[in-house]
Amino acid sequence: MAHCVLQITGLILGGAGMVGTLAATAMPQWRVSAYVDGNIVVFESIWEGLWMDCISQLGLRLQCKLYDSLLALPPPLEAFRALMCAAVGLALLSFLAAVVGVTYSRRGPRAPGALLLAAGVAFLLSGALALVPVSCTGAGIVRDFHDPGVPAPLKRELGAALFVGWGSGALLLAAGAIFC
Repeated sequence: MAHCVLQITGLILGGAGMVGTLAATAMPQWRVSAYVDGNIVVFESIWEGLWMDCISQLGLRLQCKLYDSLLALPPPLEAFRALMCAAVGLALLSFLAAVVGVTYSRRGPRAPGALLLAAGVAFLLSGALALVPVSCTGAGIVRDFHDPGVPAPLKRELGAALFVGWGSGALLLAAGAIFC
């Protein structure tokens, strides 16, 4: 009975982590405009994501633009895109493997331990893959925010996608630990 509870808990955590990783990858709020140096009147907010930039004017109109060229992107952004896509794909595969492993373990006394262990390792790897770009982006934002050489209009704050990414990475790691 304890194995069933742990397996179901691992499935729930892994599924939530998979959905969160997909959401963080798609969200444009990785870096959001910062309001510093007494800038009280703000007419537009800028969001920067992995796939697009968005501008919100007076909170009424949102205009988003996909990045024009894959070759014109900075190398860190290309790497972060690749890592997040790999994390989403691996999380999906590990979730499917965990579902199959849990299903077959309920049918008989011989649980497919190798499949559940592989799903756990894949969950751990996908969590690590998701945490790397999110944490590197967060560290860069904090570094630039406190750098006096960066002009105030170019300073950014941590966006909602980073918090979703950190949370989903933690859920994937927890699911992997449960299955391992």
